[in-house]
Amino acid sequence: MARTRVRIPSLLALSAALFLTAGCGSDASSGNGKHQHDGKPVVVVTTTWEGALAKAAGAEDIKVIVPQSVHHAPDYDPKPSDLAAVAEADFVLYAPFEPYAAKIKEAAGSKAKLVEVNLDNDPGKVNAEVDKLGKLFGTESAAATWKSGFDAEYAKLNQELQAAWPGGKSPSVVAQVFTAWSAKLSGATVVGTYGPEAVTPAQLAELSAKKPTLVLDNAHMSTGTVLPDAGARQVKIVNYPGEDLDLLPVYRNAAAELKKAMAGS
Repeated sequence: MARTRVRIPSLLALSAALFLTAGCGSDASSGNGKHQHDGKPVVVVTTTWEGALAKAAGAEDIKVIVPQSVHHAPDYDPKPSDLAAVAEADFVLYAPFEPYAAKIKEAAGSKAKLVEVNLDNDPGKVNAEVDKLGKLFGTESAAATWKSGFDAEYAKLNQELQAAWPGGKSPSVVAQVFTAWSAKLSGATVVGTYGPEAVTPAQLAELSAKKPTLVLDNAHMSTGTVLPDAGARQVKIVNYPGEDLDLLPVYRNAAAELKKAMAGS
């Protein structure tokens, strides 16, 4: 999981620009104080991960603050249009490790509901978040439909990966703490975890002694080869969806990488 950070002073400095932007625009809010378009909520999210969960829950009008191309985004400077989007939002979605979300809302003077989202691709946690957001957005039916398709796709990928186990045996893996979901997807046996900090010499010795066949690294927080002398094949796992805000390709891509790694182990 990437620890995305934004410089707060830039937000405050841009607030003046927001007032100019807002002054030139039309008032999209309705009489009930919402900015909904055709009865649907306007949602602003910090990254594509929150955006994909919002889309899965049934939201259609979604604005992403941090571009998907910026993996870590430590120096991303929000633009006046970002703040203007927040000012017009009904909901602002953020993760606990993104403390700047509240500052974005404050700088924009928004009355949007700030919603903390648990970013974890574990299927149970994903379904729980989609349920929660569907209730908040009033889109429970769309959320239920998405969950049904997601559960079917997840089960299919899980079966395919188990069929690809080397010698028909569950592979032993070491996983970065934010990639454990991919081990679960494959049915692998997790013999150890590491991160989000860099692996220490003591951890290196301990994890190597477990003799894993695979190391599931976090593509967004990679520190290079994790167990260089253990003979384990390292697999990069991507957590964040693309600009289409579709969460399912994250699982399909992880499954493809895991299949490739198991075939070569």
